[in-house]
Amino acid sequence: MGRKLRLTKFKELSIDDPFFDSLKAGYNGFPGWFAGKADEDLYIVDDDLGVLSGMIYLKIEEGTVEDVEPPLPEGKWLKVGTLKIEGKGTKLGERVIKKIFDTALDKSATGIYVTVFEIHESLIKLFKRYGFIEHGSKTTDNGVEVVLMRSLTIHSHDILKRYPIMCFEDRNLWLLAVYPEYHTRLLPDSILNNEPQEIVQDVSHTNTIHKIYIGKLSLTRMKKGDAVVMYRTSDKKGPAHYRSVATSICVVEETHKKRDFASVADFLSYCRPHSVFDDAELTHMFNTYNRLYTVKMTYNVAFNKRITRGKMIEEAGVPIQPRWDLKPLTKAAFDAIVEMGKINEGIIVD
Repeated sequence: MGRKLRLTKFKELSIDDPFFDSLKAGYNGFPGWFAGKADEDLYIVDDDLGVLSGMIYLKIEEGTVEDVEPPLPEGKWLKVGTLKIEGKGTKLGERVIKKIFDTALDKSATGIYVTVFEIHESLIKLFKRYGFIEHGSKTTDNGVEVVLMRSLTIHSHDILKRYPIMCFEDRNLWLLAVYPEYHTRLLPDSILNNEPQEIVQDVSHTNTIHKIYIGKLSLTRMKKGDAVVMYRTSDKKGPAHYRSVATSICVVEETHKKRDFASVADFLSYCRPHSVFDDAELTHMFNTYNRLYTVKMTYNVAFNKRITRGKMIEEAGVPIQPRWDLKPLTKAAFDAIVEMGKINEGIIVD
């Protein structure tokens, strides 16, 4: 049974749901605060039976944030107002982090901040992994919380700490093909209009920022920091010229070849959390493929407009040959694809 991250309103939820018990216990006045937000939006995580396992409330605050010490400087801040995720063995926290960044970019925020009690060590560690730093503290009747903040105008050189912001100066640019049967399971935000939402299941590889692509292609040609335009091949329901599409951009973290793995167990341990394949499929690959490569990537942005193979040839100047599996792109072609993809302008910096 899959869990979904979806937008709803407070008034569609019941404060009596057991999910909210810990929030009511931990925050004085939570029921009153909850009631006052009746018509506001929030994201929730629930399953097919409506069982809640996560919530995230986001709001924009303009100006200086005065109720933390020291105050946050003038800016357009996305505040992560309330966040609770009940883990069930998946990486759903990463998907929520991605939603926070997506919202911040959509709202043209200059920074993000969140307050967290120190007891939530794993949550603090998760935020810090993606560039949040300890700014100070916030003291209320409920106690003292750590204030974590992330600037969206000052960028780290580290791929993860600046995520989802991308910089491709002096980097190679690639197009990488993915078969339709794997594409949406690997890249859930890139679901196409003609694909059922049920494809996106609550398993580690769909909930993570990190993706592992496995194939016989010489993926070690790619280097850390390179750009990867993900290209969903044709579903065979029409000419590839119109049915094959570029859907998203990833950034290379690392590549490996078969001999980098000491054993099939080592290979399974590495690939399992972030690939679309199950243990049996991974074992078969390791035991039967002489040529076997992996690339680990961050999933940074889905195009708002998919770009067909035809448009990439005719408008971006991508040559028909060599074949479209792992294909180098010129900067001019990459820039044209990005422009046609209608992504947030601030997500790629020079």
